[in-house]
Amino acid sequence: MLELTVTTHARDFLVDITSRIHETLEGCGFAEDGVCHVFVPHTTAGVTLNEGVDPAVARDIVTALAKVAPLNAGYHHVEGNSDAHVKTALVGNHVTIPVSGGRLQLGTWQHVYLAEFDGPRTRRVWLEVTRSALTPD
Repeated sequence: MLELTVTTHARDFLVDITSRIHETLEGCGFAEDGVCHVFVPHTTAGVTLNEGVDPAVARDIVTALAKVAPLNAGYHHVEGNSDAHVKTALVGNHVTIPVSGGRLQLGTWQHVYLAEFDGPRTRRVWLEVTRSALTPD
């Protein structure tokens, strides 16, 4: 398993980690076909795929999630971060991306984001790369 460490600088923020994943795959010498499992082992941060060209999209996602799960909505959880738990449950904590020739196979506009909902913090992102069983010999 490979691990990225990502430092976030705001309470609610989407951090584009696409290039970091590519660099990590290159750094470990993975140049085959398969899948990359991206997992965030936190309950107040997640991972998602979305448009990465226009930064307004990431801001809009954060804004929309704040409306769905506002910070102070009378939650029972006493730590003051219940909204972060709800947002993470909505976004999810993993994505699986096809890999070809050691590169993530993303759609034209797609990027991979760490979704921070309880920052600023230092987060871990775990990568597990599996070689394709369908690759011809």
